Amino acid sequence: MSADTKPVRKSASKSGRSRAREFALQGLYQFIVGRNQATDIDTFTRDLSGFHKSDSLHYEALLFGCIDQFQSLDSLITPFLDRKLEEISPIEHAIMWMGAYEFQQCLEVPWRVVLNEYIELAKSFGGTDGHKYVNAVLNSLAPQLRQPLI
Repeated sequence: MSADTKPVRKSASKSGRSRAREFALQGLYQFIVGRNQATDIDTFTRDLSGFHKSDSLHYEALLFGCIDQFQSLDSLITPFLDRKLEEISPIEHAIMWMGAYEFQQCLEVPWRVVLNEYIELAKSFGGTDGHKYVNAVLNSLAPQLRQPLI
């Protein structure tokens, strides 16, 4: 592998929770861009290839939790943005919702795991430097929502 090639985590090695985050991201994208109903998004997503390998409970918590709380999640992330919320790509927007939601609601997941998972999602699905932006926002938000373990 050359120095500029980054290793890609093979699909078979992804945890059920990592897969759940990917499917929830796809669903939240549909919500942000198309304003589709949560139940319609859920029905569509469950039929996607590979969904059966995901942690469906974590997926449900993320999808429905973020949709139910999108306004409060927006108010959490907005102070850390350097531009208007409408100017954030839908992918990075959804990833920040999910990270903020998971910091608040999934206390069993260590905060560094939350941060790393969403940086990786942004690397895989976001814009060129989107992961850096997601990292900056979630890293700034984390101490408000959780006490980091040292």
